[in-house]
Amino acid sequence: MAMVGRVKDVFCNRAMVSSLGGLCFALSLLGCGSIIYPDVNEDPAKNNIATFRSDAIDCAGAYPESGSGIHIKQRIGCMNLKGWH
Repeated sequence: MAMVGRVKDVFCNRAMVSSLGGLCFALSLLGCGSIIYPDVNEDPAKNNIATFRSDAIDCAGAYPESGSGIHIKQRIGCMNLKGWH
């Protein structure tokens, strides 16, 4: 009977670890999804794909890719300054 109890404890502990791992994975996906690239300009005359591409290329040139990923937030800030939200 003691053996069954030990097997049950081991199984429950492993199930708890895998459920916690799944929870951490789901939360990390939600955390990464909070960074939204701006796609609507407050000026209706500039709210088109050509202006968006031009501004995005300009911001990408101003803030080159870095290993840490900070360039993404810098590019979003650049696009916000150009009126994109």
